Amino acid sequence: MEQPPQFAHPAQPAQPAQPAPRALAALERDVAALREAWAGAMPAWGAVGETAQAEVQQMSDARLVQVTDALAKVRRDVDAALAMVAAEVTKRSGPEFGETGLAKAQGFHNPTRLIAASTGASRADAVRLIAVGIATAERQAFSGERMPARHPHVAAALEAATIGIEAASAITSMLDRASARAETSRVDVVEAALVDLAARVPLEILTRGVREAEARLDPDGVEPREEELRMERSLTMREDGRGIVHLHARLDPESAAPLKAAIEALVSDVLRRREPGDGDHAPVVDDRRSIPQIQADALAALARHTLGCTQTLTPLAKTTVVVRVDLETLVSELGHARIDGLDQPISAATARRMAADAELVPAVLGGDSLPLDLGRAARLFTKAQRLALSERDGGCASCGQNITYVEAHHIAWWERDTGPTDLSNGVMLCSFCHHMIHRDGWQIHPSTSEVWFIPPPHIDPAQVPRLGGRARFQLREDRAA
Repeated sequence: MEQPPQFAHPAQPAQPAQPAPRALAALERDVAALREAWAGAMPAWGAVGETAQAEVQQMSDARLVQVTDALAKVRRDVDAALAMVAAEVTKRSGPEFGETGLAKAQGFHNPTRLIAASTGASRADAVRLIAVGIATAERQAFSGERMPARHPHVAAALEAATIGIEAASAITSMLDRASARAETSRVDVVEAALVDLAARVPLEILTRGVREAEARLDPDGVEPREEELRMERSLTMREDGRGIVHLHARLDPESAAPLKAAIEALVSDVLRRREPGDGDHAPVVDDRRSIPQIQADALAALARHTLGCTQTLTPLAKTTVVVRVDLETLVSELGHARIDGLDQPISAATARRMAADAELVPAVLGGDSLPLDLGRAARLFTKAQRLALSERDGGCASCGQNITYVEAHHIAWWERDTGPTDLSNGVMLCSFCHHMIHRDGWQIHPSTSEVWFIPPPHIDPAQVPRLGGRARFQLREDRAA
């Protein structure tokens, strides 16, 4: 069985402290900052207890967040160093070295297994470390001259510990795919913009930005990638020994969109009925199903409906698969479109095909035929208004929750503040963020393309505005255009 590499070192006499190697200087600096944050988080009279857990339990909320941030930065420092070392291990384990290569000399079949054994992580994690290390390592020309990394902006961000390995991997792997068919200058601009985005948003939102950037860098590649996904679609069914039937589906975006929309509509209807205050529609018996169980029941309900039901399931009557596409893209068939609820862009050809079978809502909303400002004439936002707000907010404007699980809410309350049912007073929020924002006293300032959230003084004394909505995961260059 392969074991982590062990390197024996003879005993050495004590040596005076040496300056930290350049590769570890940032790590030592951030460890010192972590030590300071941890010490500052302790009560003035000292921690009560002898364990680290006891110390953590005595931290205030604000201090605990500071320690979390400091720990996260140290982790990014360590991961960046690991990626650099993993790339060098791979270089010294190349096939040209044969059995004398580093990995095989240490008893490992390849460098991936050596790195996985050393870190205790999976081989997939080791592959990611190696790939990021190679993509961000300095190169050497045939003349011996040292050259910048293939992705210098990602390399600089890793060294500064402003982004993590997962974000670096998402960016570099996409750029490697798209750069062969895109202008070098454009690739450099997109890389810088994605690095800036990665430093500001969580990985889930960065992924959306990466996919959108790839579609723009390589518009001709959207349709071929789409066909690859379509060829991978499959559905397998088997019954196990206990009688449980296992379904495993792999669907391309076009196939998945209607199924996902229908199931999520039924799930949302159940969750809405669980909310307090809905006494007229609350079930007699408490619904204790988990979300996966509700989804399974929704799929069964759809099948039963298809087999024999003659009436539309009520929650589906107002469900529409929304495809967002620019008019120019729709007419010219050049570019890409988006399906609400899915991150993967689709080609203009697919958008046109879907338009023939289902309602298509273009990205430019609110024409003369759609009254989007109702004032006090109506309390509930119309479908057209919700679509317009969804285009701006891209889901929950606060946390980015899937568009299917959000609702249009009044910023200035309908009853308390006599707020109008207008786009300027509307925002898409999930249930959790809606209650949290009203409870804590956040302010919301929307424009036609952005939503800004102003935190209350007890969360941020400076009350620095925070960008929300779809603009949060768009590249800065796009917002400036």
